[in-house]
Amino acid sequence: MDRRNAIRLMIGGAAVSMISATPAIAAIRKSSSNGEKHLAMAIDLKSCNGCKACVTACGVENGNRPDEHRTQVLQAIVEKDDKQYALNLPLLCNNCSDPSCVTVCPTGATFKRKEDGIIVVDSTSCINCRFCSMACPYDGSRFSNSDTGTMDKCNFCVQRTTQNLLPACVESCTGAARIFGDLNNPDSEISRFLASQEAMVLQSSKNTQPNVFYVGLTSEEAEQPRSLHIEQNWQR
Repeated sequence: MDRRNAIRLMIGGAAVSMISATPAIAAIRKSSSNGEKHLAMAIDLKSCNGCKACVTACGVENGNRPDEHRTQVLQAIVEKDDKQYALNLPLLCNNCSDPSCVTVCPTGATFKRKEDGIIVVDSTSCINCRFCSMACPYDGSRFSNSDTGTMDKCNFCVQRTTQNLLPACVESCTGAARIFGDLNNPDSEISRFLASQEAMVLQSSKNTQPNVFYVGLTSEEAEQPRSLHIEQNWQR
């Protein structure tokens, strides 16, 4: 991220200036009303300390190789009022409600689960054509798995969530910055959190209806394209 960008974000609990933001929960399209879940994640950037425990936990849980990331944390130094601040921005597949990757998949290997809305890739059907990667507006959210030879990505640790466990990145977050749950349950932690916050999704203009919400980004910053393929210069 360019340090000269006008970033209205303060890390460490300082106030955040939001532009034309409305509570995210008011704009969420419910996946269904017949008892199905709508699983999503919220990330509070004021609480993310850049420790990358999420990246490590994801690798252990899913057997990621060092260069094959399901999640990553963009780290940068930004300036505001002649002071420098650390920006930690966790990135992952947005598991969109209207996913372009599903539409272009020629074999149906990439599909949306009816029971919870998670986007998954069936490695037994994927032919590694990479159409899903090319159609996705979020660069780097997919990779070719060295073990299976097929496309792979974050699926909210579906092997855990189907057992009512939290995704590994959420469970390991040392700052409690990641919040996960069912948006169709108004009493869930994520529903209550988003109802009280001004949250943004990344690149909302792409109209994919992402299910990863960020608290602490302006609308201008949220629309900037970002990639999981990022060079890590430093780590806390």
